[in-house]
Amino acid sequence: MRRIVILISGRGSNMEAIIRAAQDEKWPAKIVAVVSNRADASGLQYAAEHGIPAIVVPHKDYATREAFDAALQSRIDEFSPDLVVLAGFMRVLTSRFVAHYAGRMLNIHPSLLPSFVGLATHRQALAAGVTIHGATVHFVTADLDHGPIVAQATVPVLPDDTETTLAARVLEQEHIIYPRVIRAFVEGRVALTDGIAHMVPDNIEPSSH
Repeated sequence: MRRIVILISGRGSNMEAIIRAAQDEKWPAKIVAVVSNRADASGLQYAAEHGIPAIVVPHKDYATREAFDAALQSRIDEFSPDLVVLAGFMRVLTSRFVAHYAGRMLNIHPSLLPSFVGLATHRQALAAGVTIHGATVHFVTADLDHGPIVAQATVPVLPDDTETTLAARVLEQEHIIYPRVIRAFVEGRVALTDGIAHMVPDNIEPSSH
């Protein structure tokens, strides 16, 4: 059975979607810990309520990014994960940390990468005047928001959209595609070849959650 550690910084709505899917669909995997850099992350309570160890590694306790990442890596590795999942983890990770989990760390980004990297992606999309927006699941590399793309989901950008309305529609798609990709990974249906990610479809209808 594969072991998954999820990293969050806030509510962790993607984390919730992953936990629900793992339980409802009976994945061959166990979410062994949820780790946050913030003690006030509300997602920690959700994890604890579902019997998952909820761990805090406060980034403010460390003088440098390198020191924090070393402490975070140490805590994660206590759980011997096969996969590390970033679910709203709002920290830029050092290249050494990323290299340690190369090929086994996933992130979801609220845009159709390589467009609109970084923060305020929905504002960027509206300002650019695009008609299609969405979300991307990708492997994490040292190049921020540029790792190999595993899957994407699209939504239309409507004439009356605001950042809030557009973000809500994108988030609905995030909650569908992220669990699907993670399930595919733990079932051995995701592979990296020469820096390109490949996923074999599962032919399973998206979760209704």
